[in-house]
Amino acid sequence: MIELPSGQTMPVLGQGTWYLGERPARRRDEIAALHTGLDLGLTMIDTAEMYGDGASEELVGEAITGRRADVFLVDKVLPSNASRRGTVQACRRSLQRLGVDHIDLYLLHWRGSHPLAETIEAFAELVDAGDIGQWGVSNFDLSDMTELFEAAGGQDCATNQILYNLTRRGPEYDLLPWLREHGIPAMAYSPIEQGRLLGHSQIAEIAARHRATPAQVALAWVLRQEMVGAIPRSSNPEHTRENAEARNLQLTEEDVAALDTAFPPPTGPQPLEIL
Repeated sequence: MIELPSGQTMPVLGQGTWYLGERPARRRDEIAALHTGLDLGLTMIDTAEMYGDGASEELVGEAITGRRADVFLVDKVLPSNASRRGTVQACRRSLQRLGVDHIDLYLLHWRGSHPLAETIEAFAELVDAGDIGQWGVSNFDLSDMTELFEAAGGQDCATNQILYNLTRRGPEYDLLPWLREHGIPAMAYSPIEQGRLLGHSQIAEIAARHRATPAQVALAWVLRQEMVGAIPRSSNPEHTRENAEARNLQLTEEDVAALDTAFPPPTGPQPLEIL
């Protein structure tokens, strides 16, 4: 578990749902994948109103029926909806699609044109109403986080969900240190780079040494970082079980050094990448 600034905790490894719910033929497998994850302790489920124009939220709602108390539910509001009134309305539409009475952690999906102060005010209203437990942001670079903290109420931010994996190490230079300094955990999306890391020879070599899979090595590398969680996506139970087992993989210093050689850490500031 990772401690949030409020003192509450969130699971270190969860389940992403980008692209889930968009193809009816896959619905049974996708729901089974989410059920498997819950059974294995992957109780954080991340979704967004953007995913399939709400189809992902509807899928998640179906999957967690009867198990809401087991789930740490994360959802996101589109920047185009993130005005004071628009945020509240978007959240309540999401609640309806999910079929739940509250969202545990509600994020601004990325920076948009609405003033941050308006979005923060809306988040505070939703917290007071019991519609959300906490709020955070996604795809915020260091300058965005600095501006957020300068706004009234910005210090209540619980997390920053960012693109972070072995091929996207830019946040290590300045963003991750800043987040740690302020007690804000990061949530890594696309921790396996949407599967593109699986064919890398160095990762495969380390996986073979541990009798693990390349996906588990890539995930274990992310999870070894201080105050960083991850939300890999899975559309079938077998893949979900593979992700869950990554929690048991302990990379050695030799492994980490080899990965640093194959995927060098940043030597200077880099703009935050987004998928």
